[in-house]
Amino acid sequence: MLTAAIVIGASGGVGQALADRLEGDAAFERVIRLSRRSLPSLDLLDEDSIAAAAGELQAAGVEPRLVLDATGFLHDKARGRMPERALRELTPEGLARAFALNAIGPALLMKHFLPLLPRQGRAVFATLSAKVGSIGDNRLGGWHGYRASKAALNQLVRTAAIELRRRCPEALCVSLHPGTVATPLSEPFSARGLEVVSPETAARRLLTALAGLTPADSGGFYDYHGQPLPW
Repeated sequence: MLTAAIVIGASGGVGQALADRLEGDAAFERVIRLSRRSLPSLDLLDEDSIAAAAGELQAAGVEPRLVLDATGFLHDKARGRMPERALRELTPEGLARAFALNAIGPALLMKHFLPLLPRQGRAVFATLSAKVGSIGDNRLGGWHGYRASKAALNQLVRTAAIELRRRCPEALCVSLHPGTVATPLSEPFSARGLEVVSPETAARRLLTALAGLTPADSGGFYDYHGQPLPW
């Protein structure tokens, strides 16, 4: 078996930085980068491509000890699709896209990649959520689709972690908040007084936070310092 780290969404800013940083980690014999542009390709909106990618890796003898989902959708500025500021801006199409990319797609990743995690020893599946997906921390409102889809993702992670524990008691399945990162996803909102960090800094902080989590933390929602966030 080939011990590997798998980064899904590796063509994006955070995903690429995570994969680059993992290349120097001796714990992994190989770092596998998956995206719509990779071979095998993986498209969150196409379950067949997710299943095929997972199946191809399994057939190749890949044993993932770390699976990182670095995908996410906040806006499509080029098409005029920005986060909703009020209920009057909600559309079925906008909500459906947010849930498809931020909740349903990652849920299908868990469906097909969690079974690849080894039964014994430490293994991790982590997906990028967002602090604005916290219901308890919501003080400002707005961004309805993004908030709701990330809250749904957190519930899916929690539920998947319970199932995973039965098969892999030493494994973790968690949601991580990366902070505001200098990528196209956050670029339209980076001038709002938020701390904005480079993808490289975000990757370092996320991997450090993951290293500090234990199997008892599985199913949780954590920030880039490894501190729990409210649901």
